[in-house]
Amino acid sequence: MVEVQFNHILMHVQCVFYIVAAFLILRKAKKIYLENYTGASLESLNWLFQFTLALSIFFSIALLKNIFKFTAYPDVAEWLKVGLILSELVIIFWYLYKALNNPALFRNIDSRLKLVSEIIFEDKNINPGVIREKEHNSTLLTLKQYMTEEMPFLNPSLTIQEVSKDIKIPVRELSVLINHNLEQHFYDFVNNYRIAYAMDLLKDASQNKVTVLEILYAAGFNSKSSFNTAFKKHTGQTPTAYRKSL
Repeated sequence: MVEVQFNHILMHVQCVFYIVAAFLILRKAKKIYLENYTGASLESLNWLFQFTLALSIFFSIALLKNIFKFTAYPDVAEWLKVGLILSELVIIFWYLYKALNNPALFRNIDSRLKLVSEIIFEDKNINPGVIREKEHNSTLLTLKQYMTEEMPFLNPSLTIQEVSKDIKIPVRELSVLINHNLEQHFYDFVNNYRIAYAMDLLKDASQNKVTVLEILYAAGFNSKSSFNTAFKKHTGQTPTAYRKSL
């Protein structure tokens, strides 16, 4: 029936719009996470992306099944239906496994966070005609002194909220200082200190027997891939190559 076909088309077009919207939101969320979180906290974002991708693949198979339903190959649609049922079970068990073994993944999402660009735009609207580019020297000095002396970057789950609480600077002001004035994401800002700390350990002759894996964990990283990426971005070399060149 034409009406049934039209309903199927309308339903799938709607789902496509929802999926596209979900990935656009995830892209914005990635920027927010990089501006406010580091290492371990980004696992929540990776989990959201993986789950959205899995659902997108599931929907693509469902779309293919419904296409075959209206062709001369309805048997293919039936086989795809069986595949969807099995896929659904896999997704459900995967979701439960993640929830039971990593409950923190579902508690690290703060919907109140905003992009720095939005914060700056709001500040300009509150004070029309005034560009709020204050002198941040004293604040920046306090921040750098805190990072050097207290070494909070050794915490793999460090957030901008924790730094704000320790140095008694509002999150809003601190976020603008790092992400806008220093033109760095909080993620990169913290990683610079971690890399400098790791480089000191790699250069230390007394640490020759310490493996690169042990050093990356000691420096506050929580995975070898993120450490290698950040180290190469900062030095142009891998940690192993850097150690051999000393």
